[in-house]
Amino acid sequence: MSAHPVLHWTEGGEARSARWLSESGAPPARRVVIADDRITADEAYGLACQGTALLWRGDFHNARQMLQALASRADRQPRKTKKSAASSLPTSPAEAFHLYRQTRSQRARTLGALLVPLDGDYGIALRRAPDIRQTCAEVYGPGEGPSVVSLRALLGLIGAHEWRIKGIEIAAIGGRIHPHYGVFAPIRSEYVDLVATAPLPPALRSSSSLAFDIGTGTGVLAAVLARRALRVVATDRDPRALACARENLERLGLAEQVQVVQADLFPEGRAGLVVCNPPWIPARPSSPLERGIYDPESRMLHGFLAALPAHLEPGGVGWVILSDLAERLGLRPRSELLAAFEAAGLKVVDRSDVRPKHPRVADETDPLHAVRAAEVTSLWRLAGR
Repeated sequence: MSAHPVLHWTEGGEARSARWLSESGAPPARRVVIADDRITADEAYGLACQGTALLWRGDFHNARQMLQALASRADRQPRKTKKSAASSLPTSPAEAFHLYRQTRSQRARTLGALLVPLDGDYGIALRRAPDIRQTCAEVYGPGEGPSVVSLRALLGLIGAHEWRIKGIEIAAIGGRIHPHYGVFAPIRSEYVDLVATAPLPPALRSSSSLAFDIGTGTGVLAAVLARRALRVVATDRDPRALACARENLERLGLAEQVQVVQADLFPEGRAGLVVCNPPWIPARPSSPLERGIYDPESRMLHGFLAALPAHLEPGGVGWVILSDLAERLGLRPRSELLAAFEAAGLKVVDRSDVRPKHPRVADETDPLHAVRAAEVTSLWRLAGR
């Protein structure tokens, strides 16, 4: 039996249903109306804001234009009086962050109300619709009868599929990383460069020593370590990440140097170097797709640090790659991080810092621009006391 929930609606006087496909975990809408090229953007937006989903039966290109129109309306700033505008300003970076996430979540719900029907093998029976059967099969698995997906999510799948085919050029590995849908992509090269240039610990001078890459994701850091002539065991608990890492390492000709294993944090044994790039923001992800960004209560970070000493060879070192964005947002003070090092019996050997280069640093329209512009990413080198 399919694990997907079911969307129910009435069409032509008949009760109908189909699998509801949602990677974000959003539940199926309770109210569904049939919509096509005749509906206006204002009408569609009003229905979406009320929680009513629109199952599209018109032209596919027109559906994309409708989604753009809904986005334009969702992004409009409501007019406010000077008094109300002043009272609604965030009083701290943390409040600004939570307000930003709340706004993005509301926007996503509104835009997610425009739905597209798929047939049994993920074909779209709409005029001028693209063939996305392979794309959907990669994400959802084999077709199991008719299904429905939000157009916004479907376009995200299409974009991710194109990214998977093209890949991301990573100078530190002399090749490309091809991210799978739902696996955090290494679009920020500065943290990769930190791992590529940090001095290796003396414990790795022995040819029998290993390096661990904890939470490998796409396998990019495992590939960097392998390019530095190390043998690596890379771990992850997400089946998509494991498949993605294995595929990337095979493409790069590094499969013999890197063993990819499923584990919740650490594999068995010890290593001369243990690397981890945990999610940087201690907040709850609003969907499974955000797990590479948000780490509730810094659970992965604290779990990694607590277990690290038991997995280091004598003279071994752990590398933790973290942005200070959480500190600048007031979500986790530096003192908490240092206390976690102390509680785990770790000492800081050294730290390498780098400024981010991603486009948001220069985007002054971003509500969090001031914080992002000041952000610093660090590689903390830790050893047992």
